[in-house]
Amino acid sequence: MSDPAKSIRIGTMVSASGGEAADRIAQIAHLGFESFEPFFWQTTNGQDLAELGRRCRDAVGDRDITISTLGMFGNPLEDQPLDRDTLQGWKDCIDSAHHFGATCVAGFTGRVRGKPLPESLPRYREVWSELGRRAADKGVRIAFENCAMDGNWQTGDWNIAHNPDAWELLFNETPEEHFGLEWEPCHQLVYLIDPLPQIRKWADRIFHVHGKDATVRWDVIREHGIFGKLPFVFMRTPGFGDSNWSDIISELRLAGWSGSIDIEGWHDPVYRGELEMTGQVRALRHLKEARGGDFVAEDGSYGGGDPSLLDG
Repeated sequence: MSDPAKSIRIGTMVSASGGEAADRIAQIAHLGFESFEPFFWQTTNGQDLAELGRRCRDAVGDRDITISTLGMFGNPLEDQPLDRDTLQGWKDCIDSAHHFGATCVAGFTGRVRGKPLPESLPRYREVWSELGRRAADKGVRIAFENCAMDGNWQTGDWNIAHNPDAWELLFNETPEEHFGLEWEPCHQLVYLIDPLPQIRKWADRIFHVHGKDATVRWDVIREHGIFGKLPFVFMRTPGFGDSNWSDIISELRLAGWSGSIDIEGWHDPVYRGELEMTGQVRALRHLKEARGGDFVAEDGSYGGGDPSLLDG
């Protein structure tokens, strides 16, 4: 029986910069992840992505797991050696996405370093218009992650797609429908933005979702503000932060959205190191429950798990 609940899949990210993605998928696929996002940090290190894609698909095997999105995180707008590697990495990921079964490549826009955000737009238009044509030719969508990487409107090093005002500017420069967002509520909470109205407005531009959350310490804000010596917010693994994921997934469903929510780990101040996968598996279960739990068909037939759990 097909499972309509899986129109929104719950998975996780796996690092691919060192070629370890396939091994990692094989190691953790049995834990119940429904999708994976292999991602590269600044460089693909000259890997044969066609071969890596084949290995990742082999690691998935006959499991009901998808790889819908590849990640390429760096600054493709500048001209340092690693920036040039990032730009080439975007080209390679776009060209090779089909080897993974992916139809989307996600990452930062890049930024002209140290300048106010609008001053990056001419370089953005130059680079991304070309990458956009390349992606369109390959049937690939481009999704911009919404992390500021400690930047703001006035200055920064990595990304200009971190604010809804910036999204308006970006999609004015590249209005094609295959440009969108890799969205997550965490970064909105970090900026004290309510994430739910964003889904209602931007759902048609959300191509991929990162499963990451945040805890805002309002007591610190009230006493010290957001520029004091104490941190006012922590990034969290879903299930440990402030977001109501049932509401988030409900809003996505109401908008007709389908795709993958892939957990972005390695940020939680508690569930990290030896507790990393403990936190991720708890997040996986939390997000599946927020999605509605196991599928039950209209005729009463049960879609998965232990039917006895429905009793009582």
